[in-house]
Amino acid sequence: MADSNEMTINLAVFGRTQTGKSTAGNSLLGSLDFESHCSPSSVTTRCSLGRSCRISGIIRRNGRELALRVQVLDTPAYPHTGLSKEQVRDTVRLALAHHFGKEGLHLALLVLRADLPLCPDESDHTTQFIQELLGPTWKDFTVVLLTHADKAEEAGFSEEAYLHSASSTLLSLLSLVQHKYIFLNNQKSIIKEERATVLRKLLSFVRQNNYQVLLLNHKE
Repeated sequence: MADSNEMTINLAVFGRTQTGKSTAGNSLLGSLDFESHCSPSSVTTRCSLGRSCRISGIIRRNGRELALRVQVLDTPAYPHTGLSKEQVRDTVRLALAHHFGKEGLHLALLVLRADLPLCPDESDHTTQFIQELLGPTWKDFTVVLLTHADKAEEAGFSEEAYLHSASSTLLSLLSLVQHKYIFLNNQKSIIKEERATVLRKLLSFVRQNNYQVLLLNHKE
């Protein structure tokens, strides 16, 4: 809490190259803090923190409305086209400790593309990497963020139909994180309309954790 009338939630985005991590971070912040564009190589090479303005009409606690602030840590992709696993891991660990070492991390957002199938090896490598970063309780603090949901919709999949047709690999991952997931469109006009809904869903996951945070005081 910054003050008695305000709440801040700390988020970090993780995922593979071109999943839409930085775009998702921008949509949550309602800004263009993070560089994001189509590229044949990984765009993000270092961690950066974005902070939203005060957001009204999203959260109430103890019968009164609070202003919400969102802090998002954008991280390099893993696997990365220009950095080793160790370089990405060490960079992210230091940034998590620096930015959220005192306040803690509310949620880690594992970004996957809804329009691409999730293969077993990809899922195993990604979850192993997040576990190395966040520790044994990573599942309690991880949300799967399925980007490019607009493309799945264009292909005729509702959210229910998509999950019904999803691979066992994706369903197993969703089960691991207690079915904490959010679909996110990547059309800019839709992102603005969806932002409040997405933030409310994230806050519901924070409440499920009784507002606990993951402490990240990593030693160098």
